[in-house]
Amino acid sequence: MPSSSTGSNQINTPDQHGFFGAYGGRFVPPQLEAVIKEVEEAYLSIRQDQSFWDEYQRLLTHYVGRPSPLWHARNLSTKLGGAQIYLKREDLNHTGAHKINHCIGEVLLAKRMGKKRVIAETGAGQHGVALATAAALLGLECEIHMGAIDVAKQHPNVIRMKLLGCKVIEVTQGGACLKDAVDSAFTDFVTNHRDTFFAIGSVVGPHPYPMMVQDFQSVVGREARAQIQEQAGRLPDYLVACVGGGSNAMGLFTAFLPDTEVSIIGVEPAGKSDQRGEHAATLSFGTPGMLHGMKTYLLQDDGGEPWPVHSIASGLDYPGVGPIHAFLKDSKRAEYVAVGDAETLAAFRQLSEVEGIIPALESSHAVAYAAKLAPRLSADKIILVNLSGRGDKDIDYVAEVMGI
Repeated sequence: MPSSSTGSNQINTPDQHGFFGAYGGRFVPPQLEAVIKEVEEAYLSIRQDQSFWDEYQRLLTHYVGRPSPLWHARNLSTKLGGAQIYLKREDLNHTGAHKINHCIGEVLLAKRMGKKRVIAETGAGQHGVALATAAALLGLECEIHMGAIDVAKQHPNVIRMKLLGCKVIEVTQGGACLKDAVDSAFTDFVTNHRDTFFAIGSVVGPHPYPMMVQDFQSVVGREARAQIQEQAGRLPDYLVACVGGGSNAMGLFTAFLPDTEVSIIGVEPAGKSDQRGEHAATLSFGTPGMLHGMKTYLLQDDGGEPWPVHSIASGLDYPGVGPIHAFLKDSKRAEYVAVGDAETLAAFRQLSEVEGIIPALESSHAVAYAAKLAPRLSADKIILVNLSGRGDKDIDYVAEVMGI
């Protein structure tokens, strides 16, 4: 794998069994072992194939619109006082979020494997839209599994997926949210694996998915690292990104992991309260366990069953987290905090009014924490926030909640 293509380093590279420290691995039923092993072997092969990465980069440049800009949010910085805030503008990618980065990579891989169809889960709908887009571009069928609650909250993205020629499966089982959509997609994959590629939408799931999605997303951090040095003349003091499964965060964090002078902060959804079922702050309140083929932190009962979870941001309402984040927490290379729904809404509105940028509710968690951190720091400090997506998908829901 060309280092210039993925930016991986030894700090967050898994062992041969897919473990990042004590977390990760591949814990799947026997009928899935050979199927996932096929994905691993195919990915390890293309990881060393320069022609694959050349095609991937060509599409990122000429189709997605990379590099995405790094914006010095001077208005917000002045209003808050203290540190300078920079925004990595993943919201300006084609389809409006970071998700397109790994979807292009996964669909390219699926084609290399001879698959005819891609499936996935989605919460906020951004992964679903991005996968449907990549599938349309590259000529594969696409089917997206989405919880009924999220279908209602994210109706514009459901329409976008259907316009792109994608079949949307509304999942009503369980809590009818992201975890249940993952369950549904896995069931489909078991049945139809011969012609189907499961394009998992975050750094979660059985090996090689966490490594693979991290590799495709690492373009975010490589760009941001070069851009901040060009604009500010040095590295940032803090990185801040929202964490559900954690793909956008690992996209930013990966390039900076060796730079111990850079503090890394992941922001989880504290939801309505710290009571069970009213948040999805896995690393703040969870314990190690098994979920969706991986060992990681999760919110679980005494029997190991996942809790119901909540976040105002559909893309963050997941009871687990990527195993790389679990490893970074235990190794203390990253810190994980939580921000509630009310603070998130306030940040959503503040960034819109002060900078003219309407952020996704997921990204608003990171903006909200940066807004609390900046006034505590001196003006020569730099906070780099990953603005992982735009808020078009959220405006109807936010208007209803805020009474606009």
